Amino acid sequence: MEAEPVIAAEPAVEESKQEVEKVVPEEPVESAPKKSDEFAYLDAAGFSSERFKIEIKNLPKYYGINEMKKLLNVKLSLATNKIKIMRPGCPFLFVCFRDDSERQAAIKAIDGYTWKGKKLQALEAKPSPDPLVKRRNESTKPDGVVSVKKRRTLEESVTALAYLSYEDQLKQKQSEMHNVLKGFGDEVWKSCPTLRSFIEQKRKEHDGLPCKLEDIRGSPQVDGYRNKCEFSIGKDGQGEVRVGFRVGSYSNGFLEVESPDQLKHISEKMKSTVKLFEEFVQKSEYEVYSPETYKGYFRQLTVRTSNATGQVMVVIGIHPQELGEEKLSELRSSLVSWFTSEKAKEIGISSIYFQTIEKFKSGQNAHPTTHLWGETHIIEEIHGLKFRVSPQAFFQINTPSAEILYQTAIDLAGTTKQTSILDICCGTGTIGLCFAKHCKQVLGVEIVAEAIADATHNAKENGIENCKFYTGNADDLITSLVRNANVQKDEDLVAIVDPPRAGLHIRSITQLRNARGLNRLIYVSCSPQSAVKNWADLMRPRSKVMRGGPFMPKRAIPVDLFPHTPHAELIVLFEREPEQDEEEEEEQKKDETEKVEEKEEGKVEGGDKAAEVVAEAKV
Repeated sequence: MEAEPVIAAEPAVEESKQEVEKVVPEEPVESAPKKSDEFAYLDAAGFSSERFKIEIKNLPKYYGINEMKKLLNVKLSLATNKIKIMRPGCPFLFVCFRDDSERQAAIKAIDGYTWKGKKLQALEAKPSPDPLVKRRNESTKPDGVVSVKKRRTLEESVTALAYLSYEDQLKQKQSEMHNVLKGFGDEVWKSCPTLRSFIEQKRKEHDGLPCKLEDIRGSPQVDGYRNKCEFSIGKDGQGEVRVGFRVGSYSNGFLEVESPDQLKHISEKMKSTVKLFEEFVQKSEYEVYSPETYKGYFRQLTVRTSNATGQVMVVIGIHPQELGEEKLSELRSSLVSWFTSEKAKEIGISSIYFQTIEKFKSGQNAHPTTHLWGETHIIEEIHGLKFRVSPQAFFQINTPSAEILYQTAIDLAGTTKQTSILDICCGTGTIGLCFAKHCKQVLGVEIVAEAIADATHNAKENGIENCKFYTGNADDLITSLVRNANVQKDEDLVAIVDPPRAGLHIRSITQLRNARGLNRLIYVSCSPQSAVKNWADLMRPRSKVMRGGPFMPKRAIPVDLFPHTPHAELIVLFEREPEQDEEEEEEQKKDETEKVEEKEEGKVEGGDKAAEVVAEAKV
């Protein structure tokens, strides 16, 4: 804080009213560094919807971002600009609008509205401070130096387990999967009283877990296994331009980018590609993009490699700012010249794409890419099948481990030539096509049209005729897939679910529960902690919405696709319980509920008696 100037006497103040310029504050004896304005971004960055923000309180325990969007934008006909959910299950969130009239209309529509049994509250909210500036202000010492308690190295940030032997890494991941399943059992026990006896029985059978946990399957390739990386472009602590990974985060007050040279999970081919592009950026007349000032051009480099062919695809992400088409065309041409040099040929660069990275426009869910040179795709192989991979399509980042992952899923599914497979969130069709020779047919759905085009091409390229892939949201198409499968009495239906990190929407879970003939489900999760809610919903008793019988967990198998990091995939086999007569099931549910109520009453009665004894003693 600045020292206050010394004010003379009262007459001087009067004099200052006549000649303000004559009043000069004395030099402060000691001055602390000036704090930066944490809200300057509201003016410096142009329009910001943070100015017109509201807070919605008293939200239900379970809701998703898509449900919230539908409520606000469709049912209440509001025009939201941004929705900020703090964490899953958070009882409040923030919504931003484009002007004050829209904000006031939202408050009027939302405040007092009942949603999922909860009466919502809505009120104006203040803009959030810039997290980078806030962190710097909090960490700045009187001498102006930014203090940091402990700054992690890039290796510690990106490959947190690299200091352990691979055997010890697997032991740690096995223990973590045990904890996840234990938490899953606890969640079901708390949220589904009618399943408590089932959970308690399974805990006795499986070392405290709701199902059997098998040993983790390790990765055949431990170092240099990643076939895709998205590298940031910025400056290191010395101000040198670097292509690599951020050491800290924006919210922690750090923007520095460091080279991936020492990271074990990045291949030499990929590191050489990064170095080559880093040289280009260092020599370029254009600055790197700054998330603090929103100025600059170079934002991201995506590199994809193929284990099978050695191909390398590069996708250069640029913020165009105010560059005209002529300048952008010159930049694209110079990128092609650079990435087709002799050094680039030695690396194996076979494909160049140009990507424009700006703020998403309405209805946009991916940044547009333009093919500049070379092959339009790279080719990868799994289980003897060839897969075409496009720039933005999903493909497992560890190809050798993916083979183990898919074989494990095939073994768990127990398919025959009378089995139809539903491949939910199918991506480029890798899982479904690997299943094709083990079943009657595969029906896949994926929201990314580019990935479906790849899946269809991959099926044709490999001569597979019993697979069909559909573009669309799984939330809307699962019922149609079940109908198209046309499963007969002597046939069976198995679903393979491999969703994004956040898991499936409740609408997808509901459709899977209500699918007739679907009695086995394989859930592949890259974030098991996030999947617990989905798993619990698969197990819930029947209801008016979930009319189909529950799925129960039978086996869980971890597969390590991410050596040197804390992450691992977890495959869980669910099987539908045998169909019960509705009256019999209702009676069983009633009995279980009564048992729970009796236990609760016993606790209350015990508490009352204890209170009576205490009262008598006092008398």
